[in-house]
Amino acid sequence: MKITKLTKGISLKRQLESGNEEQLKVVRQVLADVRAQGDTAIRFYTEKWDGFAPENLRVTQEEIEEGANAIDQQLYADLTEAAQNIRHYHEQQKRSGYRLELANGSWLGQRITALDAVGLYVPGGIAAYPSSVLMNVIPAQVAGVKRIVISSPAGRDGKLPPGVLAAARILGVEEIYKVGGAQAIAGLAYGTETISPVDKITGPGNIFVALAKREVFGEVSIDMIAGPSEIAVLADDTAFADEVAADLLSQAEHDQLACAILVTTSEQLAKKVADEVEKQLTTLPRQEIARASIENFGAIYVAEKMADAIEAVNSLAPEHLEIVTKNAEAVAEQIRHAGGIFIGRYSSEPVGDYFAGTNHILPTNSTARFASGLNVDDFVKKSSIVFYSEKTWAENAPKIARLARMEGLEGHARAVESRGWEKE
Repeated sequence: MKITKLTKGISLKRQLESGNEEQLKVVRQVLADVRAQGDTAIRFYTEKWDGFAPENLRVTQEEIEEGANAIDQQLYADLTEAAQNIRHYHEQQKRSGYRLELANGSWLGQRITALDAVGLYVPGGIAAYPSSVLMNVIPAQVAGVKRIVISSPAGRDGKLPPGVLAAARILGVEEIYKVGGAQAIAGLAYGTETISPVDKITGPGNIFVALAKREVFGEVSIDMIAGPSEIAVLADDTAFADEVAADLLSQAEHDQLACAILVTTSEQLAKKVADEVEKQLTTLPRQEIARASIENFGAIYVAEKMADAIEAVNSLAPEHLEIVTKNAEAVAEQIRHAGGIFIGRYSSEPVGDYFAGTNHILPTNSTARFASGLNVDDFVKKSSIVFYSEKTWAENAPKIARLARMEGLEGHARAVESRGWEKE
């Protein structure tokens, strides 16, 4: 990894989610075809890109049971415990509405209502992600969503990974489709003969999934346009080089476009981590992917003082941030922009990916400056409520009418003034 002296703010921002014209053209064609042809188009594109022609798009209950029973019992227990941790964490996010009492019997309020139906995309292809099932489904369930749909690409054998099906069974999700890519997003957004449309689509995917989500936004809601994974480690001379290197590689192995950055105040640590990354790469099963990530998007920055390092991290606004320093909790208080913050030596990023309970679907590409990770609020909507009594109306109608006329909206003024006397 290249070691650079930190002289100014650094940026992770990469124009990756925008895709190119050819990719966008493909996505728009898929969306149009699925909208017009439904299941027929989904089967066509699934055979074209995933290598099998699904007779039935929906996973049967027998397939769910078969897949769930195929995984090791200890792994099933681990998934179950992880689900409990995630549910406990997300239950703290649930909010209720409120009612604000005014004079004369009038009141204002806010009602929080769960969405009716959500489609949760679980990526496949390079790897299987049962953890993404847990992270997508549980906050939706906590929010009170009644219909939860999973869509995920199957292998060439037409089957979803056993771990994905096991996670679905643990959570009680039975509406699952063996459909991936842009065609899955189209099916969820527009509906087909087999798939009823949803109100929101969440979950990460490849560039075609990201582009499709962007295109259907407005027809349905989406969570975010998720890009390749990112990690930044903020460390001083108390950190251990082998552990930091391992954490950087934990994200680099995700994708050739993943980004792994170390910001440190220790030049000695920087050199040791660079050596350790190279050493550990030689034995990493996904070495080719991780090496491409490290070579293209990996970096080590050495800052003169911790304040400079902290400011650099804030300018990065990374998806994941590990803080391995003296007084790590105090340092964490100074972080303004990060999707997920992992404090201390024993809070390695995969702890949050799988088990602690926090959500691992987080903002990427520096969007942590203004965006949050997936949470219960993503699966609800808020309605404002107004109840004016006659007396409150009488006191305020002239004011409202004047404000309306100031904006040139006579109809608004008349609507308020039309009340207040007996009607025949």
